[in-house]
Amino acid sequence: MTPKNLKKALIPAAGWGTRLFPMTKVFKKEFLPIIDQDGQAKPIILVIIEEALRAGVTEIGIVIQPKDRELFENFFLNPSTPKLWDKLSAESRDYDQYLQEIGQKITLIYQEESTGYGQAVFCAKNWVNQEPFLLFLGDHVYRSYTDICCSRQLVEIYQCHQTNIIGLTTMPAKIIHKAGIAMGTWLEKSSLLSLTQLTEKPTLDYAYSYLQVEGMERETFLGIFGIYLLGSAIFDYLEIEISQDSRYRGEFQLTTALNQLCQNSRSLGYLVQGDYFDTGMPEFYQQAIAQFYPMGS
Repeated sequence: MTPKNLKKALIPAAGWGTRLFPMTKVFKKEFLPIIDQDGQAKPIILVIIEEALRAGVTEIGIVIQPKDRELFENFFLNPSTPKLWDKLSAESRDYDQYLQEIGQKITLIYQEESTGYGQAVFCAKNWVNQEPFLLFLGDHVYRSYTDICCSRQLVEIYQCHQTNIIGLTTMPAKIIHKAGIAMGTWLEKSSLLSLTQLTEKPTLDYAYSYLQVEGMERETFLGIFGIYLLGSAIFDYLEIEISQDSRYRGEFQLTTALNQLCQNSRSLGYLVQGDYFDTGMPEFYQQAIAQFYPMGS
């Protein structure tokens, strides 16, 4: 990638949330509540946006369905209703203003048809405009082990290496069928990996044969963390998949395009010093509620 300052972050949020049905019949999953590290109750999408802003970006693109435009605009652009405003504390009124300031940094990007995470990312090609960008999952929140937030960790690696950076985490064998799994060689032991392969939801037999990373226990693999820092070349691979109608389990996947990217250009995997919390399934959402901001913190 040509060295450039990082300004943009992208959050696809156009899914239907079918794994959280029947709640998602009436409620957008990105607006599910969670108690953030500062003790405030927030919709998940706001927690992700604030994570991106801490990384230093100044522009946020959110991929949504056209029908959800009013929901996002009401939250990020419009002030609270007069009746609610009258009941808010001074601190909450300041926060209401802060939300509108965030809204000025947001561009809504529309996905007309929901055909997978890869296609959602591709919808942002023109908005990205050949710049590097941070990419998040729309239903994950993140907690760093250090004073540096998870996304900022990737930015600092990018500033050193000026190439694609994919956040990784250690993952037990029993759950790799639900995730993207990385293979490569260590550049820095247990920290930075030169990627050679990314596989979406592999079987255990395949993972044991082809995805074991040197120095790691047999039952432990490197899974995708849910934050990426990518150059615009990813759109070339996504465009090929979409034009050829090359789907995995009926959808256009990001991981398959990323695999092509790392086969053809230098890409690094970084073992993020932090945890991710998946809120897109009931059992994991329950876990996030319990552990993201533990009572008594």
